[in-house]
Amino acid sequence: MPVFFVPPQCITPPTLSITGDLLSHLRDSLRVTIGEPLWFGDGQGTKYRAEITDVSKQTVTGRILETVQEPLRHTPRLIFGQSLLKGEKMAWVIQKATELGMAELMPIESRHSVVQLKADRVDHQLARWQRIALEAAQQSEQWRVPTITPPQSLAALLANRASGNITLMLAERREGKSLQTAELPQDVTGSVLVLIGPEGGWSQEEVTIAEQANVVPITLGRHILRAETAAIAAISILQSRLGVLS
Repeated sequence: MPVFFVPPQCITPPTLSITGDLLSHLRDSLRVTIGEPLWFGDGQGTKYRAEITDVSKQTVTGRILETVQEPLRHTPRLIFGQSLLKGEKMAWVIQKATELGMAELMPIESRHSVVQLKADRVDHQLARWQRIALEAAQQSEQWRVPTITPPQSLAALLANRASGNITLMLAERREGKSLQTAELPQDVTGSVLVLIGPEGGWSQEEVTIAEQANVVPITLGRHILRAETAAIAAISILQSRLGVLS
């Protein structure tokens, strides 16, 4: 059964109230009824099993029957730096990466990205991407909804990255460690930041920036994959190695 995420301020034990888009979805699409049990999450590590007690035009109200906390995390977080992709490819990558347990997405304005977001479109696009991530997290019954940061250059991303992470860059036609054997953090408080280039690949300037920042080059083998294929392949391998998909 999917988990429906609601803002924490809508959860006031022993009840919770649903408004907005989720209200319309539950009432009009799913046609929830009084007495029906559903799972809700606050997107911050807590899930609630609630019995629907009222359905109206303004709100759906539930009585909390059970509260469950997210299990302790035993693996490092996976952070994903994806260069902007054209069309629906970016949305598809966000959806699938969320289903695979990505913790955070950092869009990159790469030199060779076909898509270059205009300043007045950034907020709209971010909201859309965040909605896609939320829906994918609900469908795959995640505990948390991935954070999506505003697009930034590779140089800015590397300058502002959190300490304690290992940064890997997937780059075609370059010598690099196999993703199967690259060193990963051992500390659960650490994180893995994996960088995926655009359709046109990383520019030489970006490769130099990464080398100067001690980013580890990695490879998926001899074949050249599409950017979106490489992204999902890399996430799957890393999550398997980290134990998330085991």
